[in-house]
Amino acid sequence: MPIPAPESLVVALSASDVSLVVDLSGGALPRVVHWGERLDHVDVVDLTALVGAQTSLPGPNLTDVPPRVAVLPEHHTGWTGRPGLTGSRDGRGWSTRFTVDRVELDGSPVESSRVDGPGLLTVRATDAHAGLALVIELGLDATGLVRARATLTNTADGTFAVDGLALALPVPSGHDEILDFTGRWGGERAPQRLPFRIGAHVRENRRGRTGADSAYLLHVGTPGFGFERGSVRAVHAAWSGNHVHYAEHAFTGDRLIGAGELLLSGEVRLEAGDAYSSPWLFFAAGDGLDAVARRFHAHLRSRPRPVSPDRPVTLNVWEAVYFDHSLDRLVELAERAARVGVERYVLDDGWFGGRRHDVAGLGDWVVSPEAWPDGLHPLVDRVHGLGMEFGLWFEPEMVNLDSDVARAHPDWVMAARDDLPVPSRHQQVLDLTAPGAYEHVKGQILAILDEYDIGYLKWDHNRDLVEAGSQVRGGRPAVHEQTLALYRLLDEIRAAHPGLEIESCSSGGGRVDLGVLERTDRVWVSDVIDPLERQHMLRWTTQLIPPEYMGSHIASQHSHSTGRSHSLSFRAGTAIFGHLGIEWDLTTVDDATLDEIAEWVAFYKAHRDLLLACDLVRVDTGVDDLFVHGVVRPDRSEAIFAIATVGALLELPGPAVRLPGLQPDRRYRVRPVVVGTPAGVVAPPWWGDDVGAPDRATAPSPPAPPRWVNRGAEFAGVVLPGSVLATVGVSPPLMQPDTVVLLHVGAC
Repeated sequence: MPIPAPESLVVALSASDVSLVVDLSGGALPRVVHWGERLDHVDVVDLTALVGAQTSLPGPNLTDVPPRVAVLPEHHTGWTGRPGLTGSRDGRGWSTRFTVDRVELDGSPVESSRVDGPGLLTVRATDAHAGLALVIELGLDATGLVRARATLTNTADGTFAVDGLALALPVPSGHDEILDFTGRWGGERAPQRLPFRIGAHVRENRRGRTGADSAYLLHVGTPGFGFERGSVRAVHAAWSGNHVHYAEHAFTGDRLIGAGELLLSGEVRLEAGDAYSSPWLFFAAGDGLDAVARRFHAHLRSRPRPVSPDRPVTLNVWEAVYFDHSLDRLVELAERAARVGVERYVLDDGWFGGRRHDVAGLGDWVVSPEAWPDGLHPLVDRVHGLGMEFGLWFEPEMVNLDSDVARAHPDWVMAARDDLPVPSRHQQVLDLTAPGAYEHVKGQILAILDEYDIGYLKWDHNRDLVEAGSQVRGGRPAVHEQTLALYRLLDEIRAAHPGLEIESCSSGGGRVDLGVLERTDRVWVSDVIDPLERQHMLRWTTQLIPPEYMGSHIASQHSHSTGRSHSLSFRAGTAIFGHLGIEWDLTTVDDATLDEIAEWVAFYKAHRDLLLACDLVRVDTGVDDLFVHGVVRPDRSEAIFAIATVGALLELPGPAVRLPGLQPDRRYRVRPVVVGTPAGVVAPPWWGDDVGAPDRATAPSPPAPPRWVNRGAEFAGVVLPGSVLATVGVSPPLMQPDTVVLLHVGAC
């Protein structure tokens, strides 16, 4: 029931070190007057004064009343930037004027200004002239993360076509630089920076999936902001289909960041009583990129079904065997995997239908009698007998035209007209919005899961949705409905098998977003496992998701995708800062190398509660080719840092390496961590006398020390206060290119 809107209604929410102040006065849509640093010692009188202090005079040659830019900006206020809602009723109702009928905080009515902790505001509004009802949900979580969503309902006769629905929050003046991401297959999440000038910086994604070149997170901040410092604001659309992120700087001085779903023409048409909801949008504020990242990490770690840091070490067979599914070879690979400590064995593409290569069989999710005359049971049973969990690869949203399902149901292939979209990877897209196609996929997956003891699915998605129309609906665009169908399919499979873990893979890292991670437990960062490329990708993928959600594998010495060769210490030292796995034909590896892999696996198992469940720290080194990053326990008692050279040879040790994130007044012992046989490193004197001092003129690296797991206790290392480690640091070793050194930091 509508409650008359008070002339003055302001709500302040605070959590962690963030405050969100929302002005709801006079029945207008919510306007954020402050979002950022926590405001302490304020009361309702202060809130009213704050709103008054934010009121400006109209500028020359502008509207007589300054535009009031709400969370959903409206044109009627005089705002000439991007509107929050675009659409019309056949040309009418295109400019809305919503009036708030009711405001709730965590489900209870709000009738007067208040100061509160974390919570969710629900604002219900109507526009009788346009025949629309609007619900805006705007909240501050305990992590300091702001989340927002809008739902639009057609309350009148006839059709209202929705072209877009986006929400935005203001950012302070002085935030003059933008950071977002781009990328490609094999080079996902490459950062890009540019000035935040007058106008709109708009990142549209029309791939039908999140995309390797997605904006991922859009940040604006004070010039030069880095990992450790600088005021930053960020937005992320938790949606796995088409989407838009934008930053807008109006000539009036207003600055906004916003996001929403990108709707194709005619994709959402609301008949009387129909509703459309935007995806959840997440906004983060902090001092430095690490502070922003840790808010998102805390959000994922607090979800109802968080993943455990006790993540099973995984072996995926793809680069070991490709389509050569020989039982004897796969069993030998499983036995080698068990020997080095692998805990999960995943059979990749090629086990089903006519799938002996990549041009046929996709969509026929039945075990191939040709490749597996006795079914998968011999392999599954052997894997379980070796003490490992069994996982299986699927690509449920794609189809080869050379498949039984495509021949039987050509109308289940997505298309905008009679001819099919351009092929990609010999694939087309299976229309999950077609009821028959949806039930076909769900039924075949559940049949496999019912027959075999499978604990893990690798869920792939290897092409963009080009001309993604639904033939069963006359070729109408269907990316929105396809995305919802994916979510529903994941939910129903999960409900039938509650203990199942699912990885989101999409040509590698083409579907990494908080929407898919509401329903999955891991993402495949990239199809490229070259550790040099992975150093860059892992560094930036953690801007949104914590390490335990990132599939991070030790590749073979010779990279299949780039042709580079790297030492095992570089490959493994890179991979341990994620959910560790192996993507390598271990049947070709000698015993000494297997033993060294086993040492890395043992080190990872001994420290995965630290590597996967603690606070991310990335260091602004000032040197492009030198990466320093680590993980620190929340109680600041222990940390592991990595120093990585990712470019040209550093002829000198370079500047001291700082180790921030520790407790300033606590003393710590810093020691090297050496696993297996180090390569490409000359130790600095502070490591300890037993390292040895080779002739640096002739030896680029020291004699190999004895092989050990976490033998750091045998080195004296150095003891320093946390404040000194953060501001001064320690001298790095002399390192060849493509080398990783690990440091263990423990409180004394």
